[in-house]
Amino acid sequence: MLQSCISAVRYARHNLNLNLPRNYSSAPSAPTVKQSLRKLLRETAQPVAVVTSTLLDHETAPRSDLSAQNQKIFHGATLSSFTSIALDPHPLVAFSLRVPSRMALALNAHAAKPQMQMTSHMVVNILSAAQPHIARLFSSPDLHPFPFEESEVQWTQSADGLPIIKGALGALSCTVVGRSLPLSDTRWLYSSMEEWEAEVQQVEGGSGLASELFIARVLRVEDVQEPEDQLENDKLRTLPLLYHKRSYTTVGKIPNP
Repeated sequence: MLQSCISAVRYARHNLNLNLPRNYSSAPSAPTVKQSLRKLLRETAQPVAVVTSTLLDHETAPRSDLSAQNQKIFHGATLSSFTSIALDPHPLVAFSLRVPSRMALALNAHAAKPQMQMTSHMVVNILSAAQPHIARLFSSPDLHPFPFEESEVQWTQSADGLPIIKGALGALSCTVVGRSLPLSDTRWLYSSMEEWEAEVQQVEGGSGLASELFIARVLRVEDVQEPEDQLENDKLRTLPLLYHKRSYTTVGKIPNP
């Protein structure tokens, strides 16, 4: 499935190149395009989600303690790039993660196991407007290395034993369809090294941050429980959490003219 997606991207890229002039000097520079795109995207609203999964903490478990080495360690990361990309023939979602990160390593490790391909090994928790604190908590692993031990985070487990955050707008049990695609090294988009090298010359001077793209198949839409002892903001729990102009917000009705 992943290979077919890559082939489709290459085909589209090839057809696009046939109709574009090869005069790169007339095109805007890469930094200019990035700045313009960043400015535009700040004016748009992006849904916020938290991906949860498991990883094995071999560093803290003694070698002799086999039970500790095999114990499930829950981990989570805030997503600001989550989107649905297909419903047929299979429901697919996509998101990116900065690398290196423990979540990216964990998901790629799960993808490398054939027996895990049709088993859910992550949950995408789509946050409600009442949960900006959850988004902040899972976006700061240096300040909150063990988020599931925080009192603010209430959660249950799915049938596959993965964390579902209570109060979320929705939760999707998913499996990645293959290893992540490196967005810092786009050679997989090009049919020849010459094309890729010409493009690299146009994008030098970037921020140095690297990300990888994950495509996942949705196996199940989970039932999400309400948080306990939190009666305020009931209305916000039915609205999506959005990231807009560097802050968290939600939707509102457009006034009638």
